[in-house]
Order: sequence, then structure tokens, then C-alpha cells
Amino acid sequence: MDIPITKKRFTTSRILMLGGGVLLLTLIIFIIISSSGGSKLNVETERITISDVKQGVFQENIPVNGIVLPITTIYLDAVEGGRVEEKFVEDGAVMKAGDPILRLSNTDLELSLVNQETAVYNLLTQMQIQQNAARQNTINRLNQLTDVDNSLVEAKRVYELNNRLYEEKAVGKQELLESENNYKYQKERMKLAREVVKQDSMASRQELNQAESSYNRTRNALDLMRKKVGDLVVRAPVDGQLTSLDAEIGQSKTKGERLGQIDVLSGYKVRADIDEHYISRIYTGQFGSFNFRNTAYTLSIKKVYTQVTNGRFQVDMHFEGEVPEGIRRGQTLQIRLALSQEKEALLLAKGGFFQKTGGNWVFKVSEDGKTAYRQPIRLGSQNTEYYEVLEGLQPGDRVITSGYDNFGDIQELVLN
Repeated sequence: MDIPITKKRFTTSRILMLGGGVLLLTLIIFIIISSSGGSKLNVETERITISDVKQGVFQENIPVNGIVLPITTIYLDAVEGGRVEEKFVEDGAVMKAGDPILRLSNTDLELSLVNQETAVYNLLTQMQIQQNAARQNTINRLNQLTDVDNSLVEAKRVYELNNRLYEEKAVGKQELLESENNYKYQKERMKLAREVVKQDSMASRQELNQAESSYNRTRNALDLMRKKVGDLVVRAPVDGQLTSLDAEIGQSKTKGERLGQIDVLSGYKVRADIDEHYISRIYTGQFGSFNFRNTAYTLSIKKVYTQVTNGRFQVDMHFEGEVPEGIRRGQTLQIRLALSQEKEALLLAKGGFFQKTGGNWVFKVSEDGKTAYRQPIRLGSQNTEYYEVLEGLQPGDRVITSGYDNFGDIQELVLN
């Protein structure tokens, strides 16, 4: 008798198929969960920087580089062109006002000086001849005036004598009239002689003034020419240090060419380069600060150069109060230039996170310190150390401020 065989519900093949399906479903679920926004990443705390959000005094500032320069610089230009014949000092020498620096030669200028001197001496000789002639002419005129005066005196005496004799009937009418006419003639001669002497004196004085004026002009031209020749010796205009001397023996220099400069050592200033983005916010009187040998010093803007070159403009800053001891020309200073007044604000330390998030979110550490999650924020102004937090954080919050480049799109960090 046949025995009926009951068919098994779960065969080996069915069990294997069912197990494979469960594994496939599990894999799909894992992939979905992994690709969703709730992914986590383990992070070692030694490899990140965690900063506390705090309330404090905030002042917006920007970092700028400044170069130390002398407070005053006097440029040395060639007043007259010529060939460098002699150098009295070398670059870097400390000079006193009037000390010679170098000597140029210019044969054309020196020849012009000789010609000018000759012209002055010739003119002086001619003027002396004219003066002698004028004096001799004046003497002759005065001698003539003396003769006329003597003739007048004699004519007057004869006329008065004949007048008395005529009254006494001792002389005739004819003699009286003759002596009277002679007397009148001599009086007219006297008037004319005096007028001649007067006019001659005025003419002589005028000629002398003209000659002296011409001589003075020529002499001034000579003095100017001597000064031009004297300018061939370049001298220090003020006390200071000679820098940037550009002249070698035998080198030709044209008129107006830059030879060097004198740096006045009575003080220093700092010239800083600033990005043109801030040009509308920079003005005289603004303050900046820097540290030198562990001491803080203050600078103030005294002059703003509004010309923009390669996207930057310059300002001159002077020291407020004491000048750092040991500071030198050409030294570079790292300056924090203030753009606003101090105020109370919520502060977040600057860090590499900003390059990834643009300041729109951060990883905020949980209260237990085991995890960190994304937190939307809004930042305001910044300075060299902090960002001003406007929204999204509170005093005492802890934030990862180091770079986020290795975190990808992770939403939560597990801190180990």
C-alpha cells in the first residue's frame, strides 16, 4: 500500500532565496540611510579646533602692512647737468647741511662764466671812463660858470660906476648905455650858464644811473652764473642720512636727473597699502595699532593718497606718543587699522570654517560634548581675531572653528 508523501513548505532553495531577499532589502535600506541627510562622521577632537562664543568688546579692523620711512625725505636732483668728476661720500653717510656730496663738471657752463666775467669787467671799465668824462665835463662847466660870474660882477661894477659918473656929468650917455647893455648881457649869460650846468648835472646823473643799472644787471647775471657753476658741487640741503645715491665717477647726469635723497632722522612715519575696497572708509585721524617687542604702539593716519594702483592705495601714518626704540627705515609692520568704534557684541573666533560655509552655518557642539551638528548663523563685521555674531548662537556655545573641508555633506559629527 502506497504511503502519501507530504510536500515540505520551506525547502532549502526557498530558504536561500528568502535569505538573499532579506539581505538585499537590508542593503537597500542601508544605502538609503547612508545617502540621507542624517549621516554621521567620527572625528578626533585632537584634529579640530573648538572655540567658545563669548560676549565682549568688538571693534572692526583690517590687517595692513606698513613700511617704516623717515618723517621727511629731501630729494637731490641735478640742478645743472654734467659729468661726475668726484664723489666725496658714499651711500648711507650721515650728512650735515652744506656738506659736499659729489662734484660735476660742465665745460660749457664754466666757459659761459668766464665770458660773463669778462663782460662785467669790460662794462665796469666803460663805466669808469664815463664817470671820469662826466666829472671832467662838470669841472669845465663849473669853470665856465665861474668866468661868467666874474664877467657879471665886473659888468655890474662898471655899470654902477658909469651911472654915478653920468649923474655927475663925468661920462657921456653913450658910455652909460654901453655899460648897461653889457651888464644885462652878462646877467643873461649867467642864467644860461647856470641852466647849462643844471642840465649837464642832470644828464650826467642820468647817464651814471643808467650805467650803474646796466652794471648791476650784468653783475647779477654774473652772480647767477657763478651760482650755476657752484651748483655743480652737489651739497646736502639739510641734516640727515644720504640714501639711494645713484652716481659713479665718469657718469653723465642730465639737468633735473635724480641723484639721491636725504632722509631726515628726526622721526619716522609708516606708509601702508590698503585694498581699494576700503577707500570710502579711510580718512585722516583714524587709528591703527601694532606690537613691537611685546609692546603695543598706536599710529594715526595723517595723509590719504587717493590714487589707486593695482587695486591698492596708500596712507601715511604717524606715531602717537612714543616711537619704538630700535625701529629702522624699511622695516615692515603688521598693523590693525580700526574701521569703527568699540562696541559690545557676541564674538566668534575666526577660523578655517568660513571658507567652506561663508559664515552661513557652523558645527555647534552639543552640551555633553559628544556630538556636533549644523547650526545656521548670521555674521556681521569682522576684525583680525573675531567675527561679530548677529544670529544663531548664544554666549557659552561651543563651535568648531577649524576647516570643514574633510567633512563633506555630513550633518552630524561624533566627537571622540
